[in-house]
Amino acid sequence: MVHKVRAVVAKEKNAPVTIETILVPDPGPGEALVDILTCGVCHTDLHYKLGGIGEDFPSLLGHEATGVVSAVGQGVTEIAPGDRVILNWRAVCGQCRACAKGQPQYCFNTHNATQKMTLEDGTELSPALGIGAFAEKTLVAAGQCTKVDEDADPAAVGLLGCGIMAGIGAAINTGEVKRGEPVAVIGCGGVGIVAIAGAALAGATTIIAVDIDENKIEMAKKLGATHGVNSRQADPVEAIRELTGGFGAGVVIEAVGRPETYKQAFYARDLAGRVVLVGVPTPEMQLELPLLDVFGRGGSLESSWYGDCLPSRGFPMLVNQYKLGRLDLEAFVTERIKLDQIEEAFHKMHEGKVLRSVVEL
Repeated sequence: MVHKVRAVVAKEKNAPVTIETILVPDPGPGEALVDILTCGVCHTDLHYKLGGIGEDFPSLLGHEATGVVSAVGQGVTEIAPGDRVILNWRAVCGQCRACAKGQPQYCFNTHNATQKMTLEDGTELSPALGIGAFAEKTLVAAGQCTKVDEDADPAAVGLLGCGIMAGIGAAINTGEVKRGEPVAVIGCGGVGIVAIAGAALAGATTIIAVDIDENKIEMAKKLGATHGVNSRQADPVEAIRELTGGFGAGVVIEAVGRPETYKQAFYARDLAGRVVLVGVPTPEMQLELPLLDVFGRGGSLESSWYGDCLPSRGFPMLVNQYKLGRLDLEAFVTERIKLDQIEEAFHKMHEGKVLRSVVEL
């Protein structure tokens, strides 16, 4: 059986998205059909729309989602129809070299659905991150579904599917923030502010938010930052050092993805400190650092992929923290919108007016 549903499609590079009728097949072996409840409007979807993540158009956008499993294919045992799930883009294979050495959070061969969703004329769609959840239904690999409690707000916990996990994971998993350790976050967009919340959850006591926008800095303070630095008005490296006894932060998280801000992160860390890059650079960007400084400052320079998370482990843990009142996921939901408001939501996100717009279906 093929299901006809409404979905948001980017037909060509940098063109406005449109609502189309798409065809979604019943699940085959190892696949799951999911009725979408909510889907966050993430910067990654904007990258797809602008052609920044390949040019496989038309693209079926949306990936930061919750839903209810409506059907599963042959061989699927870990989920069943009726299960509430968060969708993820790291369905581990269990066989690649990362999985074989006990690091499935770095799986190099993640699974997606084998069958293709299409437009009505048969044109194959490229689903964002193998998910494509700005749709009433989507088809994914069963391993892309992580079961969650039904009593959690789907709009809030759905953000764990990408942005929240990326930010919190950058602090807790990649940066390994310790209790009492000073942390600085450069860039207070959605992921940066979540990294601040992650640092607070890990027990950091000095958490410095750096941005060029005072509104974002104030928002960061509401969600865990103890200090704010406007880098239009002050040198962020000197400001971070001043706030950390002259030493620099033990962990500096760069959530912008630019060479200029990465250099600030590099020099704002303490000796033997850690720099975590979670901001996504564009292909043409180049970084130059004196090699002697790289050697002389010690520590580590790391990139955080999806918060270095294993969804089956990380999602339930963070849902529990949310339910215990330790992680205010609902604070990241700025507005709840409909499918036909996504283009407007992209503009608001680009202008820094929202943490997350969330589509409710």
